[in-house]
Amino acid sequence: MKVLMINGSPHAEGNTYIALREMEKIFKEEGMETRILHIGNKAIRGCVACGSCGKTGKCAFDDEVNEAAKLFEACDGLVVGSPVYYASANGTLSAFLDRLFFSARFDKRMKVGASVVAARRGGLSATFDELNKYFTISGMPVASSQYWNSVHGGTPGEALQDKEGLQTMRALARNMAFLMKSIALGKEAYGIPEAETPCKTNFIR
Repeated sequence: MKVLMINGSPHAEGNTYIALREMEKIFKEEGMETRILHIGNKAIRGCVACGSCGKTGKCAFDDEVNEAAKLFEACDGLVVGSPVYYASANGTLSAFLDRLFFSARFDKRMKVGASVVAARRGGLSATFDELNKYFTISGMPVASSQYWNSVHGGTPGEALQDKEGLQTMRALARNMAFLMKSIALGKEAYGIPEAETPCKTNFIR
């Protein structure tokens, strides 16, 4: 089984990376293949609503988003990690996820999602909720842990002192691995839930 991990921090090996690495250790113990993509320092522009992806199945801007889409389609689980900026995710990561989830038109249902966030002090739960919305609009089960998926740390490396946060990451990875394996068995026995043709409305019709 494969897990794609997105590092949305500008720092390649900062506190967000520490959280992802703690999860990666457990995934490897569970026999899962992992890959960490560092996109937090990339020049990734936001969606311009051109509609090209509806025709081609990929984003018109051929950058890290289209590369990640191939890995996303092939994986069983997706972990998204971000630092907290003004009680929100890194803007680069938000632009990346907007374009990734909108332009990649493959069926994302039953891929397991998990988000992790890192901050010096506050804004963690708001960012955590923000990131989870990408999963819940896509039919992706969301893995949970023993606490909200966060680590504390200001300067790079400080999260290593957050024993509860690191334990939360390990519990999250174990729960996610269990859920991925359980879904795989369920697919073999029952397939995936039937999908209706989307019925899209606005507030007046």
